[in-house]
Amino acid sequence: MACFFVFGTLMSALTALLLVFPGTPLDDLWKANPDAQFGFKHLGGWAVLLMLTVSAACLCAAIGLWHYQRWGFSFAMAILGVNLVADLASASVRHDWRSLAGIPVSGAMIFYLVQELRRHGQSL
Repeated sequence: MACFFVFGTLMSALTALLLVFPGTPLDDLWKANPDAQFGFKHLGGWAVLLMLTVSAACLCAAIGLWHYQRWGFSFAMAILGVNLVADLASASVRHDWRSLAGIPVSGAMIFYLVQELRRHGQSL
């Protein structure tokens, strides 16, 4: 799970980098999700701050999970919970039905983290 959050750290930092330095050869990465590029551009400088915040949050969760700290598990579950709510909102408000795929994934990851804590005699 820590590696998953390291990946999130790197991808959100890369997104911030792409927003700060547009027009590089890395801009081809936006082809994977042109809607995201459009949305981020409308947020302006806030998008960079948002992505750096996400990157920092993922890094904190990764460190906490790697060291098997309760706060790391809580941090990871909070991030996944926000993602779950965002996927649900995206499906209901924007009618982006593809985002529904993230709901069971986030839910399963939260369930796993809760079970892992219980297995080691800890609770939330």
